[in-house]
Amino acid sequence: MERLILQQLIEWKNSKDRKPLILNGARQVGKTWLLREFAKREYKQEAYIVCRKNELARQLFSQDFDVDRILRGLRALTSVDITPHDTLIILDEVQDIPEAIEALKYFYESAPEYHIAVAGSLLGISLHENVSFPVGKVNVIDVFPMNFGEFLLAKGEKECYNLLQNHDFAVLNPLHDKYIDLLRQYYYVGGMPEVVKKYVETEELKEVRRIQKEILLGYERDFSKHAPKDQVPRIRMVWKSIPSQLFKENKKFIYGALKKGARANEFEIAIQWLTDSGLLYKVPRCTKPALPLEIYEDLTSFKLYMLDLGLMGAMVNTDPAQVLIKNDIFQEYSGGLTEQFVLQQMKSQHISPIYYHKTDDSRLEIDFLIQRDAKLVPIEVKAGGVVKSNSLTTLLKNNPDLHAIRYSMLQYIEQQQLANIPLYAV
Repeated sequence: MERLILQQLIEWKNSKDRKPLILNGARQVGKTWLLREFAKREYKQEAYIVCRKNELARQLFSQDFDVDRILRGLRALTSVDITPHDTLIILDEVQDIPEAIEALKYFYESAPEYHIAVAGSLLGISLHENVSFPVGKVNVIDVFPMNFGEFLLAKGEKECYNLLQNHDFAVLNPLHDKYIDLLRQYYYVGGMPEVVKKYVETEELKEVRRIQKEILLGYERDFSKHAPKDQVPRIRMVWKSIPSQLFKENKKFIYGALKKGARANEFEIAIQWLTDSGLLYKVPRCTKPALPLEIYEDLTSFKLYMLDLGLMGAMVNTDPAQVLIKNDIFQEYSGGLTEQFVLQQMKSQHISPIYYHKTDDSRLEIDFLIQRDAKLVPIEVKAGGVVKSNSLTTLLKNNPDLHAIRYSMLQYIEQQQLANIPLYAV
């Protein structure tokens, strides 16, 4: 399979200001494969170590931070003659040896000529106590599930992918139905690499769903393994509530949906833990559609999205025929799947920050607000063919300098203050 993030890794390798690399991401998003594939393509050799349950590696990093001693130990453990520039040192499952994360600082300061990259679950990397995180001494690249473009490449639809990148809608519009069919498949499969690989190889939908369920089960096991014990029940409640929260008309996260009388202070730690782990994305409310967005952030109101729409579908047992065949699938569940898709696509493109806008009187709501080239961009998401939006119309009327984007099932249309872009071109 091809992952677009490989280009970022090449840029890291060639950077004059290269630092030790941390590959961030939730479990099962493909971090290990990425680093090993990168090593295979760009280096003469790799020195690969799995830190999980590796007592020798633990001893190596727990003594001191003498880089020369650590390098000798790594050579012994891997049987690789580690040399600068042409060897990639990979420490996998690094969350199990937090001292190895701290050691990256000393590689940067004492041995910058060595190329070292680590991968681990955010469930572990960001949550260790008594470990000095090497702030300013490392490069960090975030890894997300495969986006729709990567899904096309995995399916062998390279020409379809290339056409999307060119944004030549005169060519794209006649292929609208084909892209919609491919998008339907992505809605069901999602972007978890193992799931995509199985689907591309077999197209067996039951196997797709089985793997999705296994990943979900693995996440729930991780709750008990990594989270504070007193928070585990709350984490599970928040996690399981996300689909139903997104499938209602008002997608703002409601504490009362968790249990009767639930309050914010009961679940703040659980929500923070899930977002820190990369399993949920938090989109805060912005009280005013104006730049800079951060100063208008409302910390009390937000929407929560999952890391992958395929996993979200598995949580609610979406029917394959409904997703792959039914004409109004993009309208089902109040557009929850579609809004999840758009958010997921934007995250994979490293768009940040992302907000939504809602007035205090709830009369006007915009699905997403982003900044692009120092300009505010309102984004409306429409799951079906009916695209009229009183909120967006009002916003644009009151702000004639704004230019908005509407993602919908319609083909590309450029209007005065609005570009309608088909969902598959997010």
